[in-house]
Amino acid sequence: MAPIKPSAHLAEVRYEIRGALTRRARELEAAGQPIIKLNIGNPARYGFSVPNHLREAIAAHLHESEAYGHEQGLEEARETIAAQQRARGARHVEVERIFIGNGVSELIDLSLRALLQPGDEVLLPSPDYPLWSAATILNSGVPRYYRCLAENRHMPDPEEIEALITPRTRALVMINPNNPTGAVYPRALLERIVAIAARHRLLLLCDEIYDEILYDGTSFQPLAEVAGNTPCVSFGGLSKVHRACGYRVGWLSLSGDPAHTHDYRDALQLLAALRLCANVTAQWAVIPALQDAPTIGALTSPGGRLHEARQAVLDGVAASHYLDLVTPGGALYAFPRVRSDRIANFNDDAFALRLLEEESVLVVPGSSFNVPTSRHMRLTLLPQPTQLREVFVRMERVLTRMATEHSSRAAAIA
Repeated sequence: MAPIKPSAHLAEVRYEIRGALTRRARELEAAGQPIIKLNIGNPARYGFSVPNHLREAIAAHLHESEAYGHEQGLEEARETIAAQQRARGARHVEVERIFIGNGVSELIDLSLRALLQPGDEVLLPSPDYPLWSAATILNSGVPRYYRCLAENRHMPDPEEIEALITPRTRALVMINPNNPTGAVYPRALLERIVAIAARHRLLLLCDEIYDEILYDGTSFQPLAEVAGNTPCVSFGGLSKVHRACGYRVGWLSLSGDPAHTHDYRDALQLLAALRLCANVTAQWAVIPALQDAPTIGALTSPGGRLHEARQAVLDGVAASHYLDLVTPGGALYAFPRVRSDRIANFNDDAFALRLLEEESVLVVPGSSFNVPTSRHMRLTLLPQPTQLREVFVRMERVLTRMATEHSSRAAAIA
């Protein structure tokens, strides 16, 4: 029997957050080598817990969770999400325009599958969260990237976005607060981007899963409120703000003029019905998560663990001879960069492998986030601050060795 060939689509898909480096880290661990893992935003793996009132809500409704639910999600949960979105200024958000999925990941796929024809283009940030690129490709779309450069504090350039639009462009994706950079977009920038979407009749897709994870007084502006009647899909969920990744509960909210999105909403409903429903049990946590007092602020404010972890990263970069960083205003990551004046010929993949093999630290190379010729790496802020300080000591050792080797090669050539 001939080998089974996978889909040709997969040749263009990358997800190095759980890719070859992670597999190598598991091999090293199996051989008895402890690894410091900075590759993934999974709070429970770093000692964070889901708030008790979310667990209690699930326990109290176990007896109501044994049948398939509505394809769009529990009505009580969707009513709570709709109320939150309206309170944030979103227009025309009703229960029938809310969809709950098995995490935002599933809903990203559904939102693009309901939209794209083969060859349609989707504008994506670079760097992006790579699932967005993968879902575009797997649904026969074509990613087109607008840059979010460190020189511009990882903010997109609206003029560059507009210059990328063609007759095949269908949607514009934003990730705010941003994964991997931690950038949080100001209202004035969002207004310019919404105006572009309105001029070119693009669907706005905004991944806002980190909406309440903010530092040092940074404010979050929901896109739907700025978008007004312009069609907009906003994504949120329990995984990050409420530290409940394993519950697999995410949602999308469709806002804007219903006359322009009626058919799209029906397509979403069809796709939701084909997969029957999302995890019923965990949906009971949505109501207390959105209605009760928030819990994330104790972690992101000064003295809180996430705030102190972020400070450890800022201090580590400041002490480094090789690194610089745009200070993250939100989310769970930092995206430091190796300075070109200190190591000229830098390869982020080679560095990440050496850091793992030589110093037992696992990071994600910046090129994994669809950044060409990247000098970046993504670090999660979830480990203890003391561990992050140790990471920068180890990182500096590898970078020093690389710089010395580069100087030796240059001298030999000369």
